[in-house]
Amino acid sequence: MHKFFVSKENFFGDRAIISGEDVKHIYKVLRLSVGDKISINNCEGEEFLAEINEIDKKQVLVNIISKLDIKSESDINIYLFQGLPKSSKMDMIVQKATELGVKEICPIITKRVVVKNELGEFKKLDRWQRITLEACKQCKRTIIPNIKEPIEFEGLIDALEDIDLIVVPYENEKGYGIKNMLAHIKVDDIKNVAIIIGPEGGFEEEEIEELKHKGAHIVTLGPRILRTETAGFVCAALLQYELADLGGII
Repeated sequence: MHKFFVSKENFFGDRAIISGEDVKHIYKVLRLSVGDKISINNCEGEEFLAEINEIDKKQVLVNIISKLDIKSESDINIYLFQGLPKSSKMDMIVQKATELGVKEICPIITKRVVVKNELGEFKKLDRWQRITLEACKQCKRTIIPNIKEPIEFEGLIDALEDIDLIVVPYENEKGYGIKNMLAHIKVDDIKNVAIIIGPEGGFEEEEIEELKHKGAHIVTLGPRILRTETAGFVCAALLQYELADLGGII
């Protein structure tokens, strides 16, 4: 069933209005018509079964049939702080992080990040949010991850105040990994998790020391050095498997 995210302001009792780019997609690409059933989400985690009632070139009017009981969100909140990569690598990062259940994605500007046009990076936020929205439709998520504006390393330290577990994959860490870390913490107390990924050039040693002082677990992801666009996926997948729902229900 096709899924669409609809602003809560476009819900009116047992009806809702779909507007914007989705309208053309509905009638021209998907070729849906009056009477077809779709799923709509109010952008706040609530999902509904709806039937198309009217279609024109500006909007699609749907009748809400029932509320759907869907649980596609993780039991843990993962906040991905990603060292800002070069080129369009961030596009793939936000897409795959969304598929893996990350709640919030925040690019970070560390000492080894090269920002040629900082204003340009801020303009990319709209594109990243669109990528996230499309990924949510594909993977059937009920909450759209928030994409934050890039922050400096000092802002990252301030953002970690309410985090229960801080995980920093680091290529120079050799022995202490995810398994070891989980064996020494109370996993039942973990709700908010921060994953902090360095840029292509990695972290400076002084940045790692500051993160350690903040209580971060500096871990290895194995003997093979992963690219910045890969490390976050691997770490998120491991934590979702160990702490949440990626491995299914026993």
